[in-house]
Amino acid sequence: MYSKAYVPYGGYYSTPFARWQGSLQNEHSVELAAATAKRWLASREIDPQIFEYLNFGKTIGQLHTFYDAPWAAALMGAPDIPGMSVSQACSTSTTVINNAATGLETGAYDTTFCLVTDRASNGPFTLWPNPVGAGGEMIPENWMMDNFAKDPWGGVAMVQTAENVVRKYGGITKEDVDRVTARRYEQYNDALANDREFQKRYMFPAEYKISKKKVGVLDADEGVTPTTYDTLAPLKPVIPGGVHSFGAQTHPADGNCGLIVTTRDKARELSADKNIEIQILSYGYARAEKAHMAAAVVPASQMALDKAGISAKDVKAIKSHNPFTANDLYMANAMGLDVMNMNNYGCSLVYGHPQGPTAGRGIIEMIEELAIRGGGYGLFTGCAAGDTGAALVIKVS
Repeated sequence: MYSKAYVPYGGYYSTPFARWQGSLQNEHSVELAAATAKRWLASREIDPQIFEYLNFGKTIGQLHTFYDAPWAAALMGAPDIPGMSVSQACSTSTTVINNAATGLETGAYDTTFCLVTDRASNGPFTLWPNPVGAGGEMIPENWMMDNFAKDPWGGVAMVQTAENVVRKYGGITKEDVDRVTARRYEQYNDALANDREFQKRYMFPAEYKISKKKVGVLDADEGVTPTTYDTLAPLKPVIPGGVHSFGAQTHPADGNCGLIVTTRDKARELSADKNIEIQILSYGYARAEKAHMAAAVVPASQMALDKAGISAKDVKAIKSHNPFTANDLYMANAMGLDVMNMNNYGCSLVYGHPQGPTAGRGIIEMIEELAIRGGGYGLFTGCAAGDTGAALVIKVS
């Protein structure tokens, strides 16, 4: 599908993720992302002026959201470039990177920056006009809780969509879910080994205000709950008769990530290791049956694989956005994968879900896993609000 879009090795970062209402709860997500990107670029001695365009992603409203992309570009040190803002729920990062690759392929630009951020903490509480309401009464919306609790089209909470997939396709028990959830925590612990050796390959600290004169530094994930099969097994399902306890689903978080997409020659020039080449090959998308969000990962993945001209058996590393453990089990069952070998080194089920940057961090971790393993194809996939899904295939040589 794509032949011109490359990522410099090391040309990316993700901040640690902080569980909502944690250290980053009061930071404006656009200002924090731009400031972090500016510090990261300086640490790599990369001039922000090399970028011709900013592909910006964010899903949760913040003050001055109207100006997202050009404002972020100016704050990160590139005040002369335009940009576009993408909001596609959990697949925002995947789509931002795809848009950047499309721009490279069509010749719209040669070097672009992808910046994705969100703050689930202290989300907006919106009042909508209701002209026909009694006495002009407004319509209130809690952005986080109301939208997680009910899809206006599907009519059910997000966790119910995962249970619907389990019920329809069968073959998944609570014991299966708990064993895979425990495995995901083991894999995350692998990223913490040797003083977080794996995470330090890509993770960049976020700085936040404690007071007018004091700055805090978030240099590791905050709010991850240690979990084992023995601690999961006694937990009751959230929905009676279901398979997901509170321990088998992700939690809201805050954070941001950035990634350079450019030409092959420019990627080699900017690479931290010129012996490693990263190519964006293809993008896939899908919409599942109504109120069956978890099922969207399979057709989205298959589209991306088909467009890349490969099959699932050719893929060396698979990462997913898995807000519910059954996502991975369903995908593995449908595509003939080993569920225990997906999501090495971590996933959103464990370290949390800030919405926009979630997939970006997963893609970055997938690149690093492939680099460690000597290269190969990587598949990232994930579901998103509205029973949708998006996937990306990357090749590391």
